[in-house]
This record gives sequence, C-alpha cells and structure tokens, in this order.
Amino acid sequence: MDISHETQEQKKAQALIEALPWIQRFSGKRMVIKYGGNAMINDDLRRAFAEDIVFLHHAGIHPIVVHGGGPQINSMLDRLGIESEFKGGLRVTTSEAMDVVRMVLTGQVGRELVGLINSHGRYAVGFSGEDAGLLRAKRTGTVVDGEEVDLGLVGEVTSVDPSAIVDLVDSGRIPVISSVAPEIGPDGNLTGDVLNVNADTAAAELAAALGAEKLVILTDVEGLYAEWPNKDSLISMLSASELRDMMPSLESGMIPKMAACLKAIDSGVPQTHIVDGRQPHSILLEIFTAEGIGTLVVPDAHSAVAGGQTSQEHSSQAENGANA
Repeated sequence: MDISHETQEQKKAQALIEALPWIQRFSGKRMVIKYGGNAMINDDLRRAFAEDIVFLHHAGIHPIVVHGGGPQINSMLDRLGIESEFKGGLRVTTSEAMDVVRMVLTGQVGRELVGLINSHGRYAVGFSGEDAGLLRAKRTGTVVDGEEVDLGLVGEVTSVDPSAIVDLVDSGRIPVISSVAPEIGPDGNLTGDVLNVNADTAAAELAAALGAEKLVILTDVEGLYAEWPNKDSLISMLSASELRDMMPSLESGMIPKMAACLKAIDSGVPQTHIVDGRQPHSILLEIFTAEGIGTLVVPDAHSAVAGGQTSQEHSSQAENGANA
C-alpha cells in the first residue's frame, strides 16, 4: 500500500478541516442567498441546494433564501398560451402574467423548496414579499438602447421591513421568500396591485436591510467573465469600482445580478458572490473553501488586486482585508 496516496477518507477529513475557520468566522451571521436558474429545475441540484442550506443552518449560520422562478413561470405561461417577453433582462409582466407569477412563485417554487429543506428537519418557512409588510415597491420601467420601456407590473423595491424575517431567524427558522411586492402609489398608499420584483434586486435589498454578512446569487454560468464567452476570462474577485466600470459592457442577463451585487456592497454588505448553480453544493464550495468557485465582489478598500487574480486567492484575501 502506498502510504503517500491520499485516501478518500483523508480527503473528507481535509475538507472538514478546511471549512473550520470559515464556520468559525461566519457562525451567527446572516447570509442572503438568491436561488434561481438550473438549480431550480434539476432534481439533483435542488436536493443539493436544500442540503447546503441545512448545512449552513447547522453550522450556526442564518441563511435567508430569496427565490425567483423564471423557468417555472415560463413553463406555466407556455402551458396557458401566454407569451413571455423580456426587455433589458427584465420580464414584461401583464396583469394576466402577474397572476401566474404569484401562483408559481408562492404556490409552487416556494412550497417545493420549503418541502426539500424540511425533509431534513422542521426548519423552513415559506414567505412572500407581500407578507407582514416585508417589501414595498413602485412600478418601474427600464432603458433599452436609450429608450424608456414599460415593463407592466414590474417594480423596484422602495422599502423593506425585515422585522418578521428577523423574528423567524431568531426562532431558528429558515425563511424562503418569493419576490413579489405590493405596489405603493405616488401618494404613498397601497394601490391594490402586486408587482413582480426581480429576485436578484429583492435579495440585495433584503441583505442590506438585514445587515447580512454575504449576498450569494446562483447563476447558470461559472461567474463573471471579463470577455464573455471566453471561459478563460473568468474573474475570481473584483472591487465594486471595477464592476461598476464593467457594467455598460455586460450581457443583458447578467446586468440585474451584477447591479444587485453593487447595490448590496454600496449598502454595507461586506461581500457578494456570483456562484454557478449548475455545480452541486456550489454554495458550500464558495463559502467554506479558500479557493472558492465563483466571482467575489468586495468593497474597494478590500481589493488591492484586479480581476485577474487566481481563484485560490480570492476568498482568503478578502477575508484578510475584512479583518484588517
């Protein structure tokens, strides 16, 4: 027997040892995790995501999940013969489509994820941006090729009251939140309409309101690329200023995600992560390993190295900067 050969058991032990300092650092902290993309539609990935969330919970971390439901919404709209349309990376939401959005997000996607998490114990509680005054939003459009575009019943968050979420977290629960919000009119009163809020944006606003340690956004790519689609240009870590400079050149689908990262960083969240949700247990690999697997965005003061640094350096350097 070659004693130099590392056994599978030794590798498992090493993984646990490597995770220890990160568990110690983040124990008792809140993390907002935006769940979306292929991780929502592949059964194995859905189960792996639920396992990651339960692991965080048992490690003493307080995960708060915010989910979209794009693939499921598209599927239901197709089944009902309602056309899907996107402009500037954001869904155009008619009144008819909004009924489907609410039904799918709160009644299907949220319930399925709560069930997966609760198969490991009675932890998760389904929640909506409509519940307990969590979110308020105003109707908004977007700009495409320099022109204002009406997105229908689409809103941007104007206020967050996280008190109900804090109560759930403090009682040992894992909130699972769907990204819809009541509309506030120009007079400051509720209009009676409910708006479709981009889940990335909602997660960023909630992370800021909760004073979260991290915002983690799952995507269907490995992270942010300097020269998409060149896979060799994956950026492991960059500062808020570097990301801000890149925003005009990003693909439309990445704009809401990276804007959410900037929003969170600018609001005081120490770190934001873009993680490949197609990889099983990607959340654990990003948070609990020194090398990480995605793109880490940090405040300017914590990034002395531009986006070309290696992934092995990204988490540890950012943590060292945060501890300085």
